[in-house]
Amino acid sequence: MKSFFALPWVDRVFVPLVGSAVFLVLAAVFFRINGYAPLQIFSQIVQGAFGSAFSTNTTLGKTIPILFCALATALPARMGLVTVGAEGQLYFGALTGTAAVLAMTAAPFWELFPAALLLALLGGAFWGAIPGVLRAALGVNETIVTILMNYIAIKLVEYAVYGPWKDAANLGWPATIAFPSAAKFPELHLGAFSSNWALVLAVLLALGLHVLVEKSRWGTGLALLRSNPRVARMAGLSYARHAMAVMALAGGFAGLAGLVQTANVQGHLQPDISSGYGYIGFLVAWLAGQNFLRIIPLALIMGGLLSAGDALQLFAQLPFSNTLVMQALLFISVLGVGAWRAKRRSAA
Repeated sequence: MKSFFALPWVDRVFVPLVGSAVFLVLAAVFFRINGYAPLQIFSQIVQGAFGSAFSTNTTLGKTIPILFCALATALPARMGLVTVGAEGQLYFGALTGTAAVLAMTAAPFWELFPAALLLALLGGAFWGAIPGVLRAALGVNETIVTILMNYIAIKLVEYAVYGPWKDAANLGWPATIAFPSAAKFPELHLGAFSSNWALVLAVLLALGLHVLVEKSRWGTGLALLRSNPRVARMAGLSYARHAMAVMALAGGFAGLAGLVQTANVQGHLQPDISSGYGYIGFLVAWLAGQNFLRIIPLALIMGGLLSAGDALQLFAQLPFSNTLVMQALLFISVLGVGAWRAKRRSAA
């Protein structure tokens, strides 16, 4: 048994499978206690997430911002930085991307979309760089700073849509003018399914980050800075420079999620552009163990849970809070099994 837990494939196969089994048991107990038939609910969840082209399209739409925000969490974590700021970076990226749209409303796609994309990326990067600078220069805890900055970014968006950017034609509704089609990610059709090209961009970013972090000297440097900063300094690696660069780059990913939400989902900037995608992305990143390849299917699963939660609320009259409970149970199950496996491996 000891040699079994030392096998390299255990992390990739055994832990996810056992974690999923534990999650299903806990979820079944939860639904049974609350008076629901677990098998029926599980069937409705699968139907609500992937049972039709419409539900699958909804799942893909929710997967996109989760995937971007998970990448924004996982990259700093590879250096030992714990950031919970993807939500605020999403909002600030949406804010700066909207600034480009309002300034160039009549511009053609080849001018407006790259400008909005660039400003959303830079906005998220700027919002992510601030806690990186504070960490590098003053040693301020990045976790606390990113949590606080989430609220600031949300309030800045509220100020803009209730104030100077509010469209008078909305009859009191706090929102900007509708985004022109030239500001949106182009649609992507996969047979009966449809999404937009932001999904492809997010997947390519995940694949690119995997190669960059796992196969390059830069990725090796991040691992060394996380595990042994003293040796990293002796090797000529600057902790401050890497912290600022990693936090800024990660923030840019979340900023792209902000543009997707405003342009392709909401159609304008409004107060509630996120369903907590930044926090769900944090959950996905840690469930995946900061592995960029595992993040992709886990983001899809979380997108499916959100999509199914909407469907259950509509058709089965289940409160949406059940979805939040299921997310928590999944988190507990996978991390619990992973901790148990690590303990057994250390004893092997």
